[in-house]
Amino acid sequence: MEFFSFSDPNVRYVVLGTLLLTGSTAMIGSFALLKKKVLVGDAIAHAVLPGVCLAFIATGTKHPIPLSLGAFTTGWLALVLIDQITHRSKIKEDTAIALVLSVTFGLGILLLTAIQHTGNAAQVGLSNFLFGKAAALVSDDLKILTLLSLILMAMVLLFFKEFTLVAFDKSFAQASGLPVQRLELLLTSLTVLAIVVGIRAVGILLMTAMLITPPAAARFWTHHLPKMVLLAAVLGMLAGLVGSFVSYMAPAMPTGPWIVITISLIAYGSFLLAPRRGLLARRIQQRKHQRKTLTENILKLFYELGEADGHFYKSRTLDTIRQYRPLPAGRLAQELKRLQKQNMLQRERAGWVLTTAGKNKGEEISRLHRLWELYLTHYLKIKPDHVHEDAESIEHVITPALAEELDSLVKLHTKQKKK
Repeated sequence: MEFFSFSDPNVRYVVLGTLLLTGSTAMIGSFALLKKKVLVGDAIAHAVLPGVCLAFIATGTKHPIPLSLGAFTTGWLALVLIDQITHRSKIKEDTAIALVLSVTFGLGILLLTAIQHTGNAAQVGLSNFLFGKAAALVSDDLKILTLLSLILMAMVLLFFKEFTLVAFDKSFAQASGLPVQRLELLLTSLTVLAIVVGIRAVGILLMTAMLITPPAAARFWTHHLPKMVLLAAVLGMLAGLVGSFVSYMAPAMPTGPWIVITISLIAYGSFLLAPRRGLLARRIQQRKHQRKTLTENILKLFYELGEADGHFYKSRTLDTIRQYRPLPAGRLAQELKRLQKQNMLQRERAGWVLTTAGKNKGEEISRLHRLWELYLTHYLKIKPDHVHEDAESIEHVITPALAEELDSLVKLHTKQKKK
């Protein structure tokens, strides 16, 4: 296909430009996401418009260097303004962000409207900064994108450990002697720079999505930060490639919005299908746990009934079981058949009876239940009538190692009490 041959210079500029901006902004966005600075990024994205307009008014040209400098300046000043409002008044950060976002963006629209009424022919295309126009990228734009993207990537790699520590444990970073305020200033400045990198292609209104959505999608697939940052960059670049391809195949389709739609679909897919943190995986795990809890409760009931009447291998009818576990008859019968397949129960004419394996399992579950109750009552001094429900929940997740430790603590407490 002609698109993937990259023989057309325009295709090369657009694809390479979108790959650079989506990859680099996703890397910075990973730390913004971890520091919960998503709304700050949105405010910065809107605050760069006055800088773009002022730079154009000052220079009379749409050259990317002065426009980028203007955008960076007003974006960084907006960040400082948010910080000052938050620390020097009773206004909370979210309110300060809303104030700065609305005021700066309103100012930008006023300046843009004023420029459009000047009659200056050079202002044509300046409104593309609102919605982006990756298809308009030229050689000069690509050079600036490459330089800024390389700066972003280099700074992330150079200060990766420091940014990680500040993002996860600011107090520990301060105690370790790191210049936390300077690192935070550097990180937020890089966030401003990342937004400046992308506004030409994606636009001011959609830039926050490119900053946050790739790391948000990557977060569902891994707990390891280096892998998350790398995966966020890969997902962002994939979205950039798909958006460029759609725009090439359908010239009326804008590239920036399609990049955002693509990465949003990836994020929603990750939310649903990620193997551990996805909604589907969690639902499956939840159902497995519920089923395990129910089957263990049934075995414990059989064992406790055997303790009560001295006959562990006595047949129990469905009605007897439902007196203690009020479940629908169909569901209870299904669980009993499952235990039969696991060789925990046997079916007889009179009802259901424990096997030797089922008795041992029921005894173990009952022991864990009572062990947790003893721990809560004797070691933590909780009243006996307050511990049963808690023990009912915890008995199904106590590991052998934890059971051994609880047993040791209870025995130790009993010996100390006797002395």
